[in-house]
Amino acid sequence: MLHEVKFQSFNERDEVYGWIYVPAAKPKGIVQVIHGFGEHSRRYLHMIVGFMDAGYIVAADDHVGHGKTAMENDTWGDWGDKGFHTMMEDEHKLKELVCEKYPGLPYFLFGHSMGSFIVRDFAAKYGEELAGITICGTAGIFRGAKEAAAELEKAVEAGRGKESDPEFAGKLMGWMCERCGEISIGNEWICADPYVQKDHAEDPFDAFTKPTSNQAMLYFTQMMNAINGEEWAKKVPQSLPVYNIGGDQDPVGEYGKGIYEVTNWLCQTGHAVKTKVYSGYRHEIHNYAAIKDEVEAGIIEFMDGVLA
Repeated sequence: MLHEVKFQSFNERDEVYGWIYVPAAKPKGIVQVIHGFGEHSRRYLHMIVGFMDAGYIVAADDHVGHGKTAMENDTWGDWGDKGFHTMMEDEHKLKELVCEKYPGLPYFLFGHSMGSFIVRDFAAKYGEELAGITICGTAGIFRGAKEAAAELEKAVEAGRGKESDPEFAGKLMGWMCERCGEISIGNEWICADPYVQKDHAEDPFDAFTKPTSNQAMLYFTQMMNAINGEEWAKKVPQSLPVYNIGGDQDPVGEYGKGIYEVTNWLCQTGHAVKTKVYSGYRHEIHNYAAIKDEVEAGIIEFMDGVLA
């Protein structure tokens, strides 16, 4: 069963489009899939089906400025004017809608890349509502984010918030292919599979190749800076189980270093964290044909373990 839902964004401008995928079986829990920067939730269909086959209801939406939400509202790359918590608050609204339809079930979050940042922001505010979280392709101290934020603040203060200056995106993300060898598209850092690269680059619902406003880029850096260190980790309930996964060739996670930074922040504040780093794989570990079934099985094993 599939429900399409829509609701007003926290930004008070856009209507967010989301979907609830229901297995043809008695569900044992719910997992909300939260996509990353510049993409959309249909890129996770293989994972969504895997979770459904394991007995989970799956919820997902397209963030403001992204995917169908951006297409229907004509707001590509513009996140609105309500600050960097906007996407996190929208994910909480989707959770409320799902729980109205399917109350009383354990609720998990899975977030990849920027989606993992949103999950970490969510857990700091609403963690008591969750049974567990999986963060995938996450970052510790993101290279250049603090410096980019300072420059972006000046641009926004100068009235250039709704403009899109590619120089900022270049400074923040332009280094990510540094270990990828020959570059032809510019997104090679996401996955070594050329078919995944091509699909990502040519997807009409993919906002990665569309301009992102300076203000939205500022929100992106502010989001990353808000989820750093033990100060953030202390806001996450100690009782919340965490599964932290990624690839050791992922520049977002600084080739493993950033993944373990996040785990260490949580461990140092008394949290129980399971960490798995896949050797030889880049950012989208869930899109490699060789390991995507294994990645999904690990997430399911984590959630099943929490329920047990």
